[in-house]
Amino acid sequence: MSIEVANVTKRFGDFAALKEVSLRVNAGELVALLGPSGSGKTTLLRVIAGLEAPDAGSVLFEGEDATTRHVRQRRVGFVFQHYALFRHMTVFENVAFGLRVRPRRVRPTRAEIRSRVSELLRLVQLEGFARRYPSQLSGGQRQRVALARALAVEPKVLLLDEPFGALDAKVRQELRRWLRRLHEEIHVTSVFVTHDQDEALEVADRVVVMNAGCIEQVGTPEDVFQNPASAFVMNFLGTVNVFHRRVDSLTPEIDAVEIQCPDELPAGSRPARIFVRPHNLEINTHATGKPSLRGRVQFINAAGPQVKVEVLTEFGEVLQVETSQERYQALNITKGSEVYVTPKEMRVFFDDGRPNSA
Repeated sequence: MSIEVANVTKRFGDFAALKEVSLRVNAGELVALLGPSGSGKTTLLRVIAGLEAPDAGSVLFEGEDATTRHVRQRRVGFVFQHYALFRHMTVFENVAFGLRVRPRRVRPTRAEIRSRVSELLRLVQLEGFARRYPSQLSGGQRQRVALARALAVEPKVLLLDEPFGALDAKVRQELRRWLRRLHEEIHVTSVFVTHDQDEALEVADRVVVMNAGCIEQVGTPEDVFQNPASAFVMNFLGTVNVFHRRVDSLTPEIDAVEIQCPDELPAGSRPARIFVRPHNLEINTHATGKPSLRGRVQFINAAGPQVKVEVLTEFGEVLQVETSQERYQALNITKGSEVYVTPKEMRVFFDDGRPNSA
């Protein structure tokens, strides 16, 4: 089932949580709503679910206006961050709950409920846990029970509000890979809220980046990361080094490092923010002939496949640089080493918000 949000506005008193937001989610897609706290992502999810009524705009399911439909009429499965399981019920009874409370005329038989619950427990890899209570499960297992319960009523749309936010990092990584595989198996239209950029980029078919009640960009994970539409998206997705400079169309540079700007820029300097990701900085122990920023190493974190190096430049700015273990070993640098840092790729955003690759 496709979802379309058209010009939705939602206010809470004087606070505008959503400002004329429009979005289309195609049938069978897995879409992430990504943004910082207060960006409007959870409010948008709740409007889609019918848990909040928009002040203006509409919500359509498969082309039909569902704005005034009650949440029970929308055929939506909702998974909360903190599971919301019934503590006095077993895993089996939690998953079966939505089926048992259906009106008698559409309620499945006991045998059908047993078969459906068993199938779902297999799907979420909890076949042997039917008789356990939530208190006897790990956080990751409880979240999978909550997901099975949402799927039990055969929703047309699955909505998840920061489903892994309460879990530790390793469990989150395991569950988001599992969710991706599960979605490929069931293909139910799904929208999930997260503030974790790695989660969104790894799991989703498309990412919706939100900020201050508006959508900044919609695209594939690769597109929003490699081609950010605004300075906010560039800054929010991943670690970046930011230079605040005035850029001149005749002699554009970061200190001594020239950058490329479009020919159509007007003459004269303009305030700009220049962004460089840590992996797009090349580090050397000597001048290479390329325009470089000279500095000294003040911190090294060599744990993991990428070595993180912090460099204090001669202009007093701190650069975050990432390099491979092999390159790090070849450089043989330590704290206090003099180094030269060369940007390989930069992105410029002027005060008018227009991005320009460099």
